Amino acid sequence: MADSTVDADLLDRGGVRFAVEGPRATITLDRPEQLNAQTPHTWEALCRIGEVLDADVRVVVVRAEGRAFSAGLDRRLFGSSDVEGAPGLASLAQRPIEQADADIAAFQQGFSWLRDPDRVTVAAVQGHAIGAGFQLALACDLRVVAEGATMRMAETSLGLVPDLGGTLPLVRSVGYARAVEICLTGRDVPAEEALRTGLANSVVTPERLDAEVDELAEALTRAPAGATRETLALLSQADEVVDPDQQLAAERAAQLRRITEIARQVE
Repeated sequence: MADSTVDADLLDRGGVRFAVEGPRATITLDRPEQLNAQTPHTWEALCRIGEVLDADVRVVVVRAEGRAFSAGLDRRLFGSSDVEGAPGLASLAQRPIEQADADIAAFQQGFSWLRDPDRVTVAAVQGHAIGAGFQLALACDLRVVAEGATMRMAETSLGLVPDLGGTLPLVRSVGYARAVEICLTGRDVPAEEALRTGLANSVVTPERLDAEVDELAEALTRAPAGATRETLALLSQADEVVDPDQQLAAERAAQLRRITEIARQVE
């Protein structure tokens, strides 16, 4: 069912649909005629969804209507100061550096909450995911990709850099050297390579994409919510910990919280 806690006009401006059913929320990019190209309104809508998500939501699926997941940034933003009230690149360049930095930080918030360990996030990718579309898929914990889909980090080829949080998960997924090659060449990464290098968790036929994601979402909610949340937090920090003893200590602390919670439930 549709969720009424996000302003319908905001969702419409962003080209986004949002629905919650039980422990699952589904975000749908819904500008198929524009290949789900994104604008700052899209990121504002995504950010608002992250702010209002109920604690009972355990899985968030990000999907898209039409033949593409997302063609990236709406090209109108490259040639105009403002598009439908949203700042274009020229407008950002003319603002004081502090304001422009704050604007970009607000854009990033539309993606960064998808890495919150309070829930698992899954991207269902079909067609192509380019630039901001690729970064949106990378913002999710898991990616299910349709056969024939391609991903591309196009920003550097356009004279820009990936700035929506995509660089860290890309390096974590494929390693530094391959991330350099993917970003600087701007080439397509086909679904089969995405699976082989860790960008994709599974590759399925386009007809099976929705069903595969449904099955995965159901499986992800079987473990107790507290155990899922603690495990996600441990895994998300694991490659940032320099001292292995620090990670061991974090595991002990998390386990003791779980044991205490379980004991409280059986009293």
